[in-house]
Amino acid sequence: MSHSRIDLFKQHPATVQAMMTLENQLKAGTLPIQLKELVKMRVSQINACAFCIDMHAAVARNHGVTDRSLHLLAAWREAGLFDARERAALAWAEALTRLSATKGVPDDLYAAVQAQFSEAEIVELTLAVVAINGWNRFQIALRASPAGASAAGQP
Repeated sequence: MSHSRIDLFKQHPATVQAMMTLENQLKAGTLPIQLKELVKMRVSQINACAFCIDMHAAVARNHGVTDRSLHLLAAWREAGLFDARERAALAWAEALTRLSATKGVPDDLYAAVQAQFSEAEIVELTLAVVAINGWNRFQIALRASPAGASAAGQP
């Protein structure tokens, strides 16, 4: 996949603007950007969205997330690196991304998230998952390549 099928930003700016409205709502929230970036990265890993993984890794690093955290994110349960709040957020993100597999959101998972986050934060966390799943689907369907992939000779 060396080139995009459609340039979303060029062909449908109104859609991009709608998605950016979600992003602006997230930016105005209270959750730390590092946590939101870990969630966006994990969802993008699950969905295999190279464009979003590449982009959110860079954003996460710019906001102090360590390379070690990024490298171990796919194995966050086993890594012993993430705190209780991060683990709850990552479990929430995975369940919402894999709704058909999880058959909804189990009560025990909700209780774990509720123990770490206020109701407003749960809504914000859910919005982060909704937004990145939307971006993933656009970027995968339209075959967006990670920045610089073509120049580096990568598919």
